[in-house]
Amino acid sequence: MKPTIALVGRPNVGKSTLFNRLTKSRDALVADQPGLTRDRHYGHGRVGDKPYLVVDTGGFEPVVDEGIMFEMAKQTLQAVDEADAIVFIVDGRTGLTPHDKIIANRLRQGSRPVWLAVNKAEGMNRAVVTSEFFELGLGEPVAISASHGEGVRTLLNEILERFPEPEPEEDPDHPKFVIVGRPNVGKSTLVNAVLGEERVIAFDAPGTTRDSIYIDFERNGGNYTIIDTAGVRRRGKVTDVIEKFSVVKTIQAIEDANVAVLVLDATQDVSDQDARVASFVLEAGRALVVAVNKWEAATQEQKDQIKRDIARKLAFLDFAKFHYISALQGKGVGDLFASIDQAYAAAMTKIPTPKLTRALQLALERQQPPLAGKIRPKMRYAHQGGTNPPVVVIHGNALEAVPAAYWRYLEHSFIKMFKLQGTPLRVQFKKSENPFEVKPAPTAKLNPRMKTKHRGKLAEGKAKK
Repeated sequence: MKPTIALVGRPNVGKSTLFNRLTKSRDALVADQPGLTRDRHYGHGRVGDKPYLVVDTGGFEPVVDEGIMFEMAKQTLQAVDEADAIVFIVDGRTGLTPHDKIIANRLRQGSRPVWLAVNKAEGMNRAVVTSEFFELGLGEPVAISASHGEGVRTLLNEILERFPEPEPEEDPDHPKFVIVGRPNVGKSTLVNAVLGEERVIAFDAPGTTRDSIYIDFERNGGNYTIIDTAGVRRRGKVTDVIEKFSVVKTIQAIEDANVAVLVLDATQDVSDQDARVASFVLEAGRALVVAVNKWEAATQEQKDQIKRDIARKLAFLDFAKFHYISALQGKGVGDLFASIDQAYAAAMTKIPTPKLTRALQLALERQQPPLAGKIRPKMRYAHQGGTNPPVVVIHGNALEAVPAAYWRYLEHSFIKMFKLQGTPLRVQFKKSENPFEVKPAPTAKLNPRMKTKHRGKLAEGKAKK
C-alpha cells in the first residue's frame, strides 16, 4: 500500500500549495485567503520509485465548537486518523502562534509520526527561522518553501525512507462518476450516503463545497471513484474569484469522469441552470444518470411539477435514467449503481465495424437522407472512432449536405439498436475520395520578387522583338 501523508496546519500556512507541489498538479485551489480548503482532498505523488498518497486538509481551528470551522476541524482529525505520516505546517514569517501550540499538543497525543515543516522560508536564514519552533517538541523543524520547492525533496525523503517500496499497482479500470448540480441540492449529502460515512462536509448553506473531491471506494465487490463537486451557479451570480475557480474545477471533473450524476432538487422547479449543467455534461460527451433528490420533503404538487418540468425542459436527456431519491434518508441511493454501471458499460462499449455498417444500412432503409438540391448524400460504411462517448464515423459522398435533423436521427438509431442506455453518442462524417477523379495540377507559387523579375525579362524580350 502507498503511504498516506496528511498535511495539517492553521489556515493560510500553505498546505494546498505544498499539496500541489507534492502531486505535481494544480488540483487544490490556492489563494491568499484563509479557509479556502474545506474538505479532505487526496492526490497521488511519486519520488523516484516510491509512490505516496497525500491528503490536503482544511485550516485546523481546534478551539472552535460550531459552524463551518468546526466541521473542517472534524475533517482534519479524520485525515490524521487515516494517515501513516503527518506533516505539520507552520508559517515561518508569522512565527509561532498559540494555535500552533494547541495543534502540536493534539498531534503529540496520537500515534502517527509527525514532521514539522516551517513554510515560507525562502530567502531567510534557515537556522533562525526554525529556532523558535523547537518549542513545540516535535523534533527538528525542516525549513521549506512550498511555492518555490526549496527543502521539499529533503522533507519527502525523510518521510518515505521509513516505508518499504510498495508492490506495483495496475491502472484502475472501474467507473469514475462525478456528482454535479446547482448549489445546495444535496450533492455532498448524496456522497456521504453512497459511502456510508460523513466523508465530505454537508452544511445547510450554498457553496460549502469549493473543490472537486476524488474518493475511491468499493461497493458490492466493485471498485468505484466518486467525485464531489462545487455547485455551479448562473454566471451572473458567480462574483467571487474562488467560486469562479470552483466552477472551472467542476467542468474539469466532468471531463475527467466516465459518468455524471446530475442532482436535482425535488422541492424546487427545474431551472435554466439545471439545464445548463446538463449541457456541460453533454458537451463533454459523458454518460449521465439523473437523481431527483429530497423526494421525501416534496409535496405531491411539487412532485407533479418537477415531473412536468423534466418532460418539458430536460427532454434532451431522454437517453438517461431518472431516479427519485432521498440522500438524507438513504432511500433509492443503492438503485443508482445499476444505472451507473449500465451507463459506464455503454460509454466504454466497442462495436465491430460489420455490425455498425449493418446498423447504418438498416437506418438508411427506414429513412434516406433528404435531397440537397439534385444530390442525395450517400453513406457507404461505418466504423467506431472512439469511446467515452462512443463515436461512429460514417464514410460516403456529399456528406456535408446532411442536415442536423438527420444527424440526430442516426445518433438515436445507433443508441436504440445497440441498447446504449445512459450515454450520448456522436456521429462524424468523413467524405470518401474518388480514386478516379482527375485533380488539377498544383500551380507553383513564385516568390513575389521572382515574379517581378520574370515579368521584367518578358518585357525586355518583347521590346527586342
